[in-house]
Amino acid sequence: MNDMSILEKAIQACLANPLAFCKFISSNDAGATGAHQFGFYIPLDSWEILFDSPGVRGEMKDKFVTIKWQDDFETDTRFIYYGQKTRNEYRITRFGRGFPYLRDTHVGDLFVLVQISSEYYHGYVIDTDEDIEFFLSSLGLSASQTNRIIKGANSLQATSIRLEQLFNEFIVSLQIEFPDTVQMSAKAREIYQRINVKANREHPDSLLLKWLDIEYSLFKAIESNRYKERLSAPFLTVDELVDCANTLLNRRKSRAGKSLEHHLKEVFTINMLEFGTQVITEGNKKPDFIFPGGAQYHDTLFPKDKLVFLGAKTTCKDRWRQIINEADNIRVKHLFTLQQGISENQLIEMEQHQVVLVVPKQYIGSFPKSFHDKIMTLEGFISMVKNR
Repeated sequence: MNDMSILEKAIQACLANPLAFCKFISSNDAGATGAHQFGFYIPLDSWEILFDSPGVRGEMKDKFVTIKWQDDFETDTRFIYYGQKTRNEYRITRFGRGFPYLRDTHVGDLFVLVQISSEYYHGYVIDTDEDIEFFLSSLGLSASQTNRIIKGANSLQATSIRLEQLFNEFIVSLQIEFPDTVQMSAKAREIYQRINVKANREHPDSLLLKWLDIEYSLFKAIESNRYKERLSAPFLTVDELVDCANTLLNRRKSRAGKSLEHHLKEVFTINMLEFGTQVITEGNKKPDFIFPGGAQYHDTLFPKDKLVFLGAKTTCKDRWRQIINEADNIRVKHLFTLQQGISENQLIEMEQHQVVLVVPKQYIGSFPKSFHDKIMTLEGFISMVKNR
């Protein structure tokens, strides 16, 4: 056990215990947004990671627990519900002097909380894009499915009976083990359209997140169906177990970025934007999106100020720098991400390199307040491209 990495310990703890929670550490958590006090903010619908029953408006309640951090040190920490006056929120506070993980440098890291018992928890902070994506893939989550309870790695997110029925219809119709990423994304959008006929009238920011949620639930339903029998029988050798686990994990990891690109492409199509994908630029680079397209990018007579670049990365704490040299003809680079929260220092560095973040509107509050007007929503980005 002592030879395991923090990442491996966090994954194992989530798999071994029935109740866990994860979220990107935000500026609100670190007290950089002018919130009432710093401390990990827990959304209202995740109350059960903290208490046996939800808080009651007009009242305040708390309890003290022990959290072991990074399998290293412990804190006597307070879980609190503020329900008085205008407040209605849960926080995790009181970590003692010198606690490192609520500083600006950790904004954008992934915080994982695992309940071992009602009074004892394990806490983990995962700090690189690669490790964050490995953790999410291992638990069958997308970056858009954070800031919520994780209830068992193999359990599906709660779905309606109608949604489950549509999933099963698709699974029965499949002639192959797993559909490719294009088919999977298209089917997720089709299913969402069938349960919400007004889907395409929704704001693109919320529509994209709903598509991603549906697709990951559909993917896990297929995965559960395909591996149900295999997982019910014992593995005869360790190598057999490792091979099966690697197959599952590699498939999960390969889908995340492609899924985001497929759904963004559909959003842009619905909004009647002209664009090219994987356009070959200098040095054989292949940006995710060029507006209006590759022909215009390579046309020396086409005005450069009419070109728009968009990269797409599920997380971008470290990887945002990869886009800087992907299209020399476009000075300002736009980057869409599902990352919730990035430190102020990194945002300043992005600004210096003329990288503009584009995030779902719902996520802007997780960034430092001083940058709210510099970060674009998906809807705002679409409007900007149309105006160009």
